[in-house]
Amino acid sequence: MNHSIYSADRATHFKIVVVALVAGIAVAGLGIMARSGSDEGLTQTAGVIKAGKLVVVTSSNANLVR
Repeated sequence: MNHSIYSADRATHFKIVVVALVAGIAVAGLGIMARSGSDEGLTQTAGVIKAGKLVVVTSSNANLVR
């Protein structure tokens, strides 16, 4: 048995790719199955924010003369 990935043959590399592909599909499938559950009762509503009094913000330190 060869324990080095660098000197492994083509069949070993193919097995590693297949195992990684199957594992990736399994993880994606579990994620889709977990997400596709019922969303009943989980709806969100947006709150309304009304504009208040106008505010002026400046960065000038000059005195205001009227």
